[in-house]
Amino acid sequence: MAISGQADADTSLLRPARAGLFPWIAVLIGCGVGLWFAMPNEPGPGSYAVALVLIAAAVPLWLRGPEALRPLVIVLAALAAGWLAAGVRAHAVAAPTLDFRYYGPVEGRIIWIDRSQSDALRLTLDRVVLREVPPARTPEKVRVSLQADQPWLEPSPGQVVILTASLAAPEGPVEPGTFDFRRMAFFNGLGAVGYTRTPVLLLEEPSGAALPIDRLRRHITQAMLARMDGQAGAFAAGAMTGDRSAITEETVQALRDSSLAHILAISGMNMAFLTAFVFALFRYGLALVPWVALRLNTKKVAALVSLGVAAFYLLLSGANVATERAFIMIAVFLGAILLDRRALTLRSVAVAGIVLLLYKPESLMDPGFQMSFAATIALIVGFAALEGSIYRQRLPRWVMPVFTLFLSSLIGGLATAPYAAAHFNRFTDYGLLANLLTVPVMGALIMPGGAMAALLAPFGLAALPLWVMEQGARWTLFVAHWIAGLDGSVTAIPAPGPLVLPLLTLGAIWLILWRGWIQAAGLVPVLVALGLWILAERPLLLISGDGKLVGLAGPEGRVLSAATGGGFSAESWLENDGDLASQKLAAARDGFTGPKGERWFDVGGSKAVALSGKGAASLLGPACASGALVILAEVADPVPEGCRLIDQKLLARTGPLAFRDHHDGIRIEQTRVGRRIWSPRSQKADLAGVLTIPTDLAADQ
Repeated sequence: MAISGQADADTSLLRPARAGLFPWIAVLIGCGVGLWFAMPNEPGPGSYAVALVLIAAAVPLWLRGPEALRPLVIVLAALAAGWLAAGVRAHAVAAPTLDFRYYGPVEGRIIWIDRSQSDALRLTLDRVVLREVPPARTPEKVRVSLQADQPWLEPSPGQVVILTASLAAPEGPVEPGTFDFRRMAFFNGLGAVGYTRTPVLLLEEPSGAALPIDRLRRHITQAMLARMDGQAGAFAAGAMTGDRSAITEETVQALRDSSLAHILAISGMNMAFLTAFVFALFRYGLALVPWVALRLNTKKVAALVSLGVAAFYLLLSGANVATERAFIMIAVFLGAILLDRRALTLRSVAVAGIVLLLYKPESLMDPGFQMSFAATIALIVGFAALEGSIYRQRLPRWVMPVFTLFLSSLIGGLATAPYAAAHFNRFTDYGLLANLLTVPVMGALIMPGGAMAALLAPFGLAALPLWVMEQGARWTLFVAHWIAGLDGSVTAIPAPGPLVLPLLTLGAIWLILWRGWIQAAGLVPVLVALGLWILAERPLLLISGDGKLVGLAGPEGRVLSAATGGGFSAESWLENDGDLASQKLAAARDGFTGPKGERWFDVGGSKAVALSGKGAASLLGPACASGALVILAEVADPVPEGCRLIDQKLLARTGPLAFRDHHDGIRIEQTRVGRRIWSPRSQKADLAGVLTIPTDLAADQ
């Protein structure tokens, strides 16, 4: 009787929220995926066997087990499914990563063209051939940045090219606990990145059947650029095809600083505008034909056509994670129409989340995934709460479109703001205004213009819709540059700790999905997350993975040891500090003394020096004799006796280092603390002798 009473009490807690329980399956699968990615070392086969057993046991327990056990069964099965999906995906996409620095000839087929942060054209190649490198060690894909003009070559997907390049494995995090580019590259099949300053030569033109969608994308982009001038044409082409190779870094930065970068990304909004236009065109167009309207369900016909257009748009845009996420959500929406179900519900969002998390679990770690689902969920919940009280009772009909635009921009902006701030370390103060001025143009001119141009191009009538599209693009870029140029347009935000976003997300989901008094419990993790974010402290000292750049916390902000070199590390460190200064400005701050290759400073009351450049090794002996901590951008051979040294040999084992304040001294954190399938083999480094003041190495052990 006691057990039965307890079971009834437990299930009674679930009854008020029964209608909202299904979305928890997506949340729990995401938790399983997140736990897999959070592991410091690669999970073994035993963990996957346990996950399989839990999933297999869930079916009979659900069908025949006690009702009180069903919630626990679902929880364990969903967590296991996420864990298993992540492991299976990682091992399925595993490919060779270059494990040494390579300089020499590179042959490959162009499959993607884009631009780097330095505005250089980049080519992604597959079918790679490297001199004297066996196929088993050759990456499946490499990406090469073109550091010199190539006027004799018009790159196009499918071309086989040869060049001389410097290649290396994709870099890992620039400091402990931050974004891991190497992990992202692993799941994209990218095994090496590099650059070339020599000519890129064409070996073969694309064959007739090679990369048809990629070549079509390039053909459409070139046709649009021929009809539309400048960055307006580049923006319009990028929004339609996903080919952003003609968009300059200046334009990208303006879009980012005005909170309009999402307009360029082919994700939910672009695909929604396109499919909505096609849906309306076919539904109401067919309704004008009485014979068709009386015999067919034009709504369902329009949904089928729109689904086909969305699928084609997915392929045309390159099928990246953001576009796949958008397509799944659109497919769920249109599928609901075909099945005569309500389309925009939390259940449909959960279905999209489940599909994507099981198909591409790594997308959970992508900022676009997090921001897209946050915005979608917030919009559904927000409009559902306001629909009866404001929409239908208080507002005149002519006000509703304006109010809807304002409210959707406000709700979407508030929902995505924490994720944008955490990942990109910035808050765009005038983002709401920028979106109010441009989103209607995107939906009324740019995307419909592109769709009409595609329909009319075979008849030679694309000029007018392309002109309309160009005007919309010009307005969007005008607003982007205007907003980005305003004083205070961007507020820098320091990076949060690793627990902040998970706690914030789970707390917000709890508040949305639960009903009754227990709903308020979601406020606890939200408040804890915000507190951890506010109280987060940045490292006293950061050392790059090659030892050539050192960043010291100072009263004016982080001080950098060099004004040039190590640009990616420098930019990332400053952004994570919530600092908008450039590397050159940060290097001019007070904190370092001495010449360029011998930079002296104090850290935690201990004297230190960073040695780099030609002749650095010759300065090692006197620096060690002074008793200072020495950071050497070379491999020391031999190491002077008793020297407190961090050289490239040590950094090769630890990765970038971070020095943090601790209650009994300074804690040194190394970036490489485990072994994952995408990471190089790490080794525990004994850093106890690095500092004379007490050092806590618990994080490294």
